[in-house]
Amino acid sequence: MGRFRALSANLALMLALASCQTPAAPPSGTVAFLPDDLLAPVSAEAALEFYYRTLPEDFFPRAPSGVSLPGDQDVLTRILVGSCFNEETEDGTAMSTVAAQEADLFLMIGDNVYGDMDGRSYISNEATLDELRESFAELAARADFQAVRAKHPMMVAWDDHDYGANDAGREFPFRRLAERIHERFWGLENEDVGAWPGTYYARSFGPEGRRVQVIMLDTRFFRSGLTPTDEWGAKGKERYIASASEGQDMLGNDQWTWLENQLQEQADLRLIVSSIQIMTTDGHGYEAWSRLPAEQERLYSLITETQAEGVVFVSGDRHTAFLYKDDAVLPYPAHEITASSMNVSMRDTSSEVDRAQIGAGYAPNNFGAIEIDWETGTVRLAIKSDTGDTVNEVAAPFRAPVGN
Repeated sequence: MGRFRALSANLALMLALASCQTPAAPPSGTVAFLPDDLLAPVSAEAALEFYYRTLPEDFFPRAPSGVSLPGDQDVLTRILVGSCFNEETEDGTAMSTVAAQEADLFLMIGDNVYGDMDGRSYISNEATLDELRESFAELAARADFQAVRAKHPMMVAWDDHDYGANDAGREFPFRRLAERIHERFWGLENEDVGAWPGTYYARSFGPEGRRVQVIMLDTRFFRSGLTPTDEWGAKGKERYIASASEGQDMLGNDQWTWLENQLQEQADLRLIVSSIQIMTTDGHGYEAWSRLPAEQERLYSLITETQAEGVVFVSGDRHTAFLYKDDAVLPYPAHEITASSMNVSMRDTSSEVDRAQIGAGYAPNNFGAIEIDWETGTVRLAIKSDTGDTVNEVAAPFRAPVGN
């Protein structure tokens, strides 16, 4: 405890210097220190960054040891998808069902904890992100999550609630610590993703002809602000309206360049995972790529220009599961599966309808399944109830059948 009090004193001192204030004396019993290069005013973010580098390893919660990812020659046939899991909610039916199912990979794609909430109340996270760290520690202690970690290899993305602030983007002042918490919890800090700002990464599995590429995007760390609605709660523009700004940005320059390179890698099926929905246009006014329409079109154009075939979009966030198909946005029919939520259902039914939507949304707790038939070149996207029953599905061809 004394060590953390000293670290907090150092943080207060550095932030005071960064804002050109006279720093207060540290609490009794602590020793504040500053290196020579921080004895002049610096930006608050730079001061925070230095402070974060001083944090000891036991400051960060860790997930239980997990199963190694499949090898680069291992053929995948079934991938499970889940999002929106509140670690404080007793209901773990969907998580336990996922643990009991057979699969080659489990994608946990955002709001993996609710680290900006205490019970049902939103909190304003402070620089040490105590609530976020506590939430991850509580997730690690759950038996249903431990069973999933013991059963399935996992890849992860984050969304706003495991980023640290509801609907936040690049303006979140503590995003660099949030990134450290995320990467250390999931054991990514010593991999490629740990070497750059943001949490995006990709992995490929299987030999040529049966290769799956999973691209995990970061739609938080670099994202510019959204345009608030001019009619709160109105159908189709409940919280945000489409931005007309020329400076809108979803991924940031480095991630866009990285994505372009990834799309030129050889793959037969590509899962582009975004924590927020990609293909929706007119069904709702919550967070989605359609709120930054120039960025949505940029993504479609990049896929087209790189001639990346076999793209299927995967998303979460919405507390309702959906399937989508659009014949107009890519050179081939585009499909998206939205799997949400695992235990944070907010209603029993959904009346939402988007022009690309297939069937009704499924509002009770759920997860998703992606089943690959290599012989026919078809991927089946299925919404599963929390007990594993199929409630909606669509078959999407991703290449010509073998032998054609």
